Amino acid sequence: MKPTIVTIAGPSCSGKTTLARGLAARLGEDETCVVPLDAYYRELSSMPLEARAHRNFDEPAAFDWPLFEAHVEALAQGSGVDMPVYDFAIHTRHPETVRVEAHRFIIVEGLLALWSECVRALSTLRVYVDLLEAACLERRVHRDTAERGRTLESVRTQFEDTVAPMAERHVAPTRQFAEVVVRGDMPVEELIREVLARLSFKSN
Repeated sequence: MKPTIVTIAGPSCSGKTTLARGLAARLGEDETCVVPLDAYYRELSSMPLEARAHRNFDEPAAFDWPLFEAHVEALAQGSGVDMPVYDFAIHTRHPETVRVEAHRFIIVEGLLALWSECVRALSTLRVYVDLLEAACLERRVHRDTAERGRTLESVRTQFEDTVAPMAERHVAPTRQFAEVVVRGDMPVEELIREVLARLSFKSN
């Protein structure tokens, strides 16, 4: 059976990952796999750590698109992939990978998940999660200081220098490719219901 692929894009910390996890739980963890674009940042281990920290991680060039697209396509065809593991504290990949097998439902999520024409073509449903910039910054500060070993100052500086400008330049334009646009400040259950309703409509 051809898998159902839901692709979720939107600004940093708009609620994409929360929606993806909620959908996976509702659709059934044993029938769903999640493919985060964040795992496919380019390998930067050849660069000094300080230089890596000053890279622009919010533009399309930051991602390994050939590998990401090849993995989504393989999963769409029923094959498993070895997904990279990215370390956000040191801005590079771990040596080990994570095996991801194809499932009935595949959720692809990330900042620029709708930027790729290849991934858009493979998608059953394309979703864009929108949220005001101030709310995104508040969430990003909490996430990056708690989960990614960042300082408050570095998070705010990065947001002002690259995250917000790149969201306007590269992320927001991908909204036009979405079939469903939801607000990231809605209750998660409402977001899930809205996406599932549209998915059910498309399936019928």
